[in-house]
Amino acid sequence: MNQIKNIDLFELDRILEDIGKIYAAPSATVWFKVSHKSNPTKEEYHEKVIEFIKKFENLLITCFPHNDHSDYLKDYISKNIRSAISSVITGNNKEVERRYRYYVDYNY
Repeated sequence: MNQIKNIDLFELDRILEDIGKIYAAPSATVWFKVSHKSNPTKEEYHEKVIEFIKKFENLLITCFPHNDHSDYLKDYISKNIRSAISSVITGNNKEVERRYRYYVDYNY
């Protein structure tokens, strides 16, 4: 268990820190476009962003090898995902808020 704590997870940290910006908000926006819903409420947009974040969490947890470090890695990923979700729920993810505003204001 201590060995994984010494592994540099820099790349994973970058993904998890920006998951709303680089994956979930763009995916939610495309989902609304494909669904022909040009004016979702902020809550609907947030829910869809969170749905995509959770799908990504599942992908990460299932794609890494199962070994002695799996539990630590799952906990690490889940902790960071909870933080990302919290920032969306509270409206503190400025990039998600910006993308929402842009979509509802300029989507035709």
